[in-house]
Amino acid sequence: MTDNTSQHNFIMHHHMELSTLTMYSENSTDNNTSAREQNSTTCSLRIPQELFLTLGLISLVENILVVLAIIKNRNLHSPMYYFICCLAVSDMLVSVANVVETIVMLLTEHGLLVVTPEMLRHLDNVIDIMTCSSVVSSLSFLCTIAADRYITIFYALRYHSIMTTQRAVTIIAMVWLTSITASIFFIVYHSHTAVIVCLVTFFCITLVFTAVLYMHMFILAHVHSRRIMAIYKSRRQGTSMKGAITLTILLGVFILCWGPFFLHLILILTCPTTPFCTCFFSYFNLFLILIICNSLIDPLIYAYRSQELRKTLKELLFCSCVTFRCDSMLDCLFPWKFT
Repeated sequence: MTDNTSQHNFIMHHHMELSTLTMYSENSTDNNTSAREQNSTTCSLRIPQELFLTLGLISLVENILVVLAIIKNRNLHSPMYYFICCLAVSDMLVSVANVVETIVMLLTEHGLLVVTPEMLRHLDNVIDIMTCSSVVSSLSFLCTIAADRYITIFYALRYHSIMTTQRAVTIIAMVWLTSITASIFFIVYHSHTAVIVCLVTFFCITLVFTAVLYMHMFILAHVHSRRIMAIYKSRRQGTSMKGAITLTILLGVFILCWGPFFLHLILILTCPTTPFCTCFFSYFNLFLILIICNSLIDPLIYAYRSQELRKTLKELLFCSCVTFRCDSMLDCLFPWKFT
């Protein structure tokens, strides 16, 4: 009975704060434990585990549908949608990490799963790596999509020679390799202040980079469009601007959902012991909910802004032999393989 209780307390403590942040903030606030406990009683916010699980499952299903839709529809086989597909996979990492962690917590809480502290620490490291990989890769792919839209608008005639499929695949491979490597590095050296500084710096640099591209796109896009008089090219210009607007919405949602998390990191560095900061830290579960909501909202933005993707998602959701004359589910998902 004692072992089960200690396991449950260990997991519940992890859900209150990510392990890398918890260990760092604990080292920073040892001298003010009583003050932090007093603030926690007035600022604490309890969120049911079932809510984490529900949002995580919905987000996971949504992003899986986005990936399947892009795979299915050959009209979506372009660099931009490859990057969007990878952004969906990044969101899936957060969803999977959340679902796995919550299920383990619920099973342990009800005595249905017995695990050792060592096993929990390994699971904790895996979840942290997945979450960190999601942060780094999401920011990287948002920047990549912004650069892709920039090239489409300002180098429309050379776009297909600049952004080839081979280059897109190379960029994707480099982003994932860098994200996973950086995440492992961050988790291994989580106790160092430099880790948090690197994460916050990377967040700020990517936002500034994307904002600069946005400003240039929206200020000069109208001037640039006058140079392209052909109807087809004008349509392409409109499509490119629509993609830029979609990316603007994605970035705005990302900042709103991930902003409190990065503010949490900044406050850990700047004021880990003040009453305001300790009260802010106690809302960490709310920040986790916002992060999960980001991966839940992104697929809705894709579907709302892209008619082609929306149509394919409807086909995936309501695929039937009568409606789409599919001989099987495989034929419905991958029709070109059976033609």
